[in-house]
Amino acid sequence: MTYQILKAIHIIFVVSYFAGLFYMVRLFVYDTEALELKNEKGNILHQQLIYMQERLWNIITLPAFIIMIISGFCMLHLTHWGFITQGWMIVKLVFVGILAAYHFWTWKTIRNLQKEKTQYTSVQLRMMNEVATIILFVVVFAVILKQSFMAYWYWALISFVAMGALIMLIVKLVNRNKS
Repeated sequence: MTYQILKAIHIIFVVSYFAGLFYMVRLFVYDTEALELKNEKGNILHQQLIYMQERLWNIITLPAFIIMIISGFCMLHLTHWGFITQGWMIVKLVFVGILAAYHFWTWKTIRNLQKEKTQYTSVQLRMMNEVATIILFVVVFAVILKQSFMAYWYWALISFVAMGALIMLIVKLVNRNKS
């Protein structure tokens, strides 16, 4: 029973965390575009977006990340680390590591935008927003398909690379049509 409760908590906070990440990077896009205005309207918008980023990060995204990680490790502990040697779990944990790096990038980008430092264009940020999408796809498919995911890993790899390329192409086309 404890395992199922932890699993439910884990899933709820995975959803909350990804919602926070997706929205955060969208706020980065808006903030970058506001800073490009270089006028009073852009400055007011920038201040509001910084406020929104701080609240989203501190109230939703960071707490959800912490609870997601803790509940995940508690589930591993309850199963006596039995899943840790299975291929699908290794894939999941590798992508959780990549997600942690993305999390750090997100935090660093918040800090840079607070200082009005824009390292990325709005198009680059739109593409970075899709990194979390690809991570989510890989983790969900690995967890749901388990051994099948590992048996057909090459098809999964081809599918995820193709999906990533398609997403990037769509982002470029949408932004080209905006111009």
